[in-house]
Amino acid sequence: MGWILWFILIPLVIVGFYSFMTKGSYGGIRYQFTFENYERAFDWLYLRIFWESFQLASITAISCLVLGYPMAYVLATARPAIRSLLLVLLIVPFWTNFVVRTYALKVLFAESGPINALGMTFGIFAEPISLSNSYFMVWLGMVTNYLPYMVLPLYVSIEKFDFTLLEAGRDLGASAWNNFWKVLVPLTKPGIITGSILVFTPALGEFLIPDILGGAKTMLMGNLITEQFLKSRDWPFGSALSVLLMAIVMAGLCIVIRYWTEDEKDERAKA
Repeated sequence: MGWILWFILIPLVIVGFYSFMTKGSYGGIRYQFTFENYERAFDWLYLRIFWESFQLASITAISCLVLGYPMAYVLATARPAIRSLLLVLLIVPFWTNFVVRTYALKVLFAESGPINALGMTFGIFAEPISLSNSYFMVWLGMVTNYLPYMVLPLYVSIEKFDFTLLEAGRDLGASAWNNFWKVLVPLTKPGIITGSILVFTPALGEFLIPDILGGAKTMLMGNLITEQFLKSRDWPFGSALSVLLMAIVMAGLCIVIRYWTEDEKDERAKA
């Protein structure tokens, strides 16, 4: 409890307190109460940045789900020896620094990088394709970095799944798609929800990947908050943006958890 108090609750209280203060003349904090920071945060410019951040985080979560579900299924149904190897390969990226992995993508897809070199060697590209500082690279960086956070919860859910239910579905004439959509997916919903939360939440406030792979072309909420603290030295406004972002994330999580629990109650009642 002491760790939660000192490293989570007290910092949040400080950020919340700063959000109601006034920016000083030279970047400091003037202890003068105001709602101006929150009024400014609802300007259309910042709402548009938040909407773009929300879109990218949602696309990242959906992409990780589409890619991660087959990976988790292969992991859960593989033989124990192969499963251990695949799990190690999945966790290997965590052994390297987050910044190193992000810069590796930048080098890999650079104009003089290996992807363009191979494409030109085999005649796929007539000239190098520039992908640096683009929305695509930001999306790719988020998917590659956050994909394990989706795969692991899905793997846990699928591993606990009773596969005899799929056999029963086939015996009753269900197609492979109906078996997947009406049997496997509903019973692995906890893994889907947990993985989506683990990907969406950090992706919504991400600032490092857009900064490295998106350059000046991509401005998301994480970059905006970072700039307010480090470049503009406007700590009250940066704090207000942080509080609003945390409030929106917490509200979304509460809605998802409430829907999840009500859905489980309905399923138990039907059973």
